[in-house]
Amino acid sequence: MTLAEKLQAKYMELAPMVPGFVQQMMKTADDALAAGGLTERAKTVGDAAPEFALPDHEGNTVTLAGLLAAGPVVLSFYRGGWCPFCSLELRALQEALGEIRAAGGQLVAVSPELPEKAAVTAMRHEIEFPVLSDAGNAVAKQFGLVYALDPNLRPLYRQIGADIPEYNGEDTWEIPVPATYVIETGGVIRFAYVNTDYKQRAEPADVVAALKALAG
Repeated sequence: MTLAEKLQAKYMELAPMVPGFVQQMMKTADDALAAGGLTERAKTVGDAAPEFALPDHEGNTVTLAGLLAAGPVVLSFYRGGWCPFCSLELRALQEALGEIRAAGGQLVAVSPELPEKAAVTAMRHEIEFPVLSDAGNAVAKQFGLVYALDPNLRPLYRQIGADIPEYNGEDTWEIPVPATYVIETGGVIRFAYVNTDYKQRAEPADVVAALKALAG
């Protein structure tokens, strides 16, 4: 089963639990985000990837330069451990980790979660690659991926346990849209997937194919 199929199955499982008026509020917010031009402004193929230094879920500092010294980098931005669609993506990346490494890639995931929350996310999904904590979405902002959750949705998110300020340690309600990049050793982006629809993610198979293309 592809990641897209798993994501669709999760949506079909969750949708009946959401009242119609809430679904309409979410659709209105999603449509506004999609129309806002974020995907056009985000970093894309041919752009230089911004350098970063972020703590991982084990307390180590991870830099883009250090990762690139070992090979191309797969950089996956996710919203947080509270997001069931992010959980499916992280598990799919873990399942593809062997193929990613065999193709020469270094995989890291990034979210604005506090380090202790990122550690819980990594443990829950048995993640064997670095899960980085991007405080205040500083790096995600450099990639042009950040937006503030619609104020009308914030009480609803809290009701379902997605208290984003608690997860992120600050109250802006800012999160990144799902995005995955493959960055060559020279620091240039060679594959970019950015989508304002949180129910859609890059397929790990496409990421592996991009790495293989870099290897020639």
